[in-house]
Amino acid sequence: MTDRELMSMAKAASMNAYVPYSRFAVGAALECDDGTVFTGCNIENAALGDTICAERTACVKAVSEGRLRFRRIAIYADSENWCTPCGSCRQFLAEFSPEMEVLCAKAGDRYVSYKLSELLPHTFNY
Repeated sequence: MTDRELMSMAKAASMNAYVPYSRFAVGAALECDDGTVFTGCNIENAALGDTICAERTACVKAVSEGRLRFRRIAIYADSENWCTPCGSCRQFLAEFSPEMEVLCAKAGDRYVSYKLSELLPHTFNY
């Protein structure tokens, strides 16, 4: 699967976002080591702490299906800035694959690529 195909899946997932408060729809497509892809979107809640990001939605779906190693994730939002994962998502993903690739998009179907370890160089672990 190409980067563009994975990003297209993330963009499609963003269409399912439930964002009545921020109106900031995000989609993610997480590619596992075996090639399986899980998508997710952000889901807001009036109790703000119960909101879940697109990246964690995709990751939870993958882990619940027995996948624990990830190759890369594409994150899409139609915004002027790169849509990078928040700190909680960085730590959450690093639990499973600290060296995975992170593709971050912005409006105009442009994206940049990072290693997760670049975005979170000092993960919390035991």
